[in-house]
Amino acid sequence: MTSERSSKQIRALHLIAGLLVFIVMTLTLGEIAEDVRDGEPLTVTDVHFSNWLHTHSSAPLTKVMWIITSLHASVVVCAAAVLVGLYLWRRRQRYWVVALWLSVFGGLLLNKLLKIIFHRSRPQFGDVVQSLSSYSFPSGHTMIATVFYGALAAFVIANSKSWPPKIFAVALALALIMLVGFSRIYLGAHYLSDVLGAMAEGFAWVALSLTGLYYFWNRETV
Repeated sequence: MTSERSSKQIRALHLIAGLLVFIVMTLTLGEIAEDVRDGEPLTVTDVHFSNWLHTHSSAPLTKVMWIITSLHASVVVCAAAVLVGLYLWRRRQRYWVVALWLSVFGGLLLNKLLKIIFHRSRPQFGDVVQSLSSYSFPSGHTMIATVFYGALAAFVIANSKSWPPKIFAVALALALIMLVGFSRIYLGAHYLSDVLGAMAEGFAWVALSLTGLYYFWNRETV
């Protein structure tokens, strides 16, 4: 009885923590979206930053950014999520399979819905490297990188007994997410606010997915 009560308390604490992250990140996304909708100062920063990067671009860096952004296209990340999920399934990590796929595929659908809702046009440059006709806010590449690396970092944290691997996983995940976001701005596919909004969206969704699933998951199967 005591063990069962303790387990319920732990799941409840996880859920509360996840909901807090979800609420904070959702409010952040809302603030960014409001700035974008109303043309507030953030949108001015968007244009200035994009123009500065476009003016100071170089062929070698453009090639590197193109490789990074190509490796984080939705189809590539989804394929990676499937492969990682199958590996985790063989390791009998059923919860993490569902958590990863819910984070990635659910996040992808959420991002497409938000793009339709906000229908923001993409940056316009005469010699843009990547020309896209879809909507700009929030960035799909950045969002899917956020949920994918966020879920993987959470897996490492949950399965590591010492702090160094946990810290390294978080630092690496954040670095990769920011690198993907920067590549999207550098290539002229998104504004800064598109990337920031996508990060907020991604962190909100992965927090809700992982902690919500953990709360309702049968503890004998975790």
